[in-house]
Amino acid sequence: MKLRILKSAVTNPWFNLATEDWIFQALDSDQKTPDTHTLFLWRNAETVVIGRSQNPWVECKTDKMAEDNVFLARRQSGGGAVFHDLGNTNFTFLSPKNEYDQVANFTIIINALKKLGIDATLSGRNDMQVGDRKISGSAFKHTADRSFHHGTLLVNADMQKLGDYLNPHPLKLKAKGIKSVRSRVANLVEFNDAITHETLSTAIIEAFCEYYGQEANVEELDEASLAKQPTLNKYYQQMSDWDWRFGKTPEFSHRIETRFDWGMIDLHMDVKQAVIEEVVIFSDALNVELIDTLKNTLTGVKYNKNDVKAKLNELKQAQPDLAAQVDDFCGWLVEEMEG
Repeated sequence: MKLRILKSAVTNPWFNLATEDWIFQALDSDQKTPDTHTLFLWRNAETVVIGRSQNPWVECKTDKMAEDNVFLARRQSGGGAVFHDLGNTNFTFLSPKNEYDQVANFTIIINALKKLGIDATLSGRNDMQVGDRKISGSAFKHTADRSFHHGTLLVNADMQKLGDYLNPHPLKLKAKGIKSVRSRVANLVEFNDAITHETLSTAIIEAFCEYYGQEANVEELDEASLAKQPTLNKYYQQMSDWDWRFGKTPEFSHRIETRFDWGMIDLHMDVKQAVIEEVVIFSDALNVELIDTLKNTLTGVKYNKNDVKAKLNELKQAQPDLAAQVDDFCGWLVEEMEG
């Protein structure tokens, strides 16, 4: 088995996840059986990364993220939602299926931390901890002939922001799919205040080479060198696309109710692939036409406050006699959708 080590200088999460997928799908694609253990090290600017089967509106405050220019990314693998910033070091192990060893991957990370004076242990199937505090979580993906294992290490992450973005507004959503479970977490700098992304990356690379008894040069990846790869560009477009980040959300329903001067509204929306597929409104409002028009207007709209607002504004322009009530309804619904 050969070794390959790649390290990204890019902090755009869509680029890094696309690079990870490109490595997984494209490297050694001309061989029926890849014969390389690959280590990929990277980190992201402020980002919430959700699992493949998660609902972003349940997991995080999408409105606050947009205001603060925080990325939302959906990875290909499963697992829960995590917050990344430059205080995180992310690792990916990619191996042929018949040589894949999850225990070996965890051992390499634990050995790397030992080099930095930190005693970590494996907790369950996915996590690593120091004492009783979680310092790393992992997720996995497998195909017929290859496997990957990726995870994040909390080096010096902003725990306040972690709480800000991963504690969603309590929407009345009945969501299918996976919900995250929060754990007691700790930064590695609490156990070694000299640790940085660079020192940790160096330790992981050393532990990787020592475990397999080989040496390998580190390949530095950047946008300029990889932008020429058409397959990588295709993966980047997918990772950055709204339909991937939001549209792949499992089916869910959203029910909310309120009372206006002109009547009570009990709104039920069924959402599939982030599009409002069915709308039911119960109301004691005297204007039945208003209720029917609101239902028709919302049906088929993306479950996105900007799209909903734009569609309801169109309705106000088209039917000015309903403008006051539509304005009330729009302001209320958009506020309730802010997650």
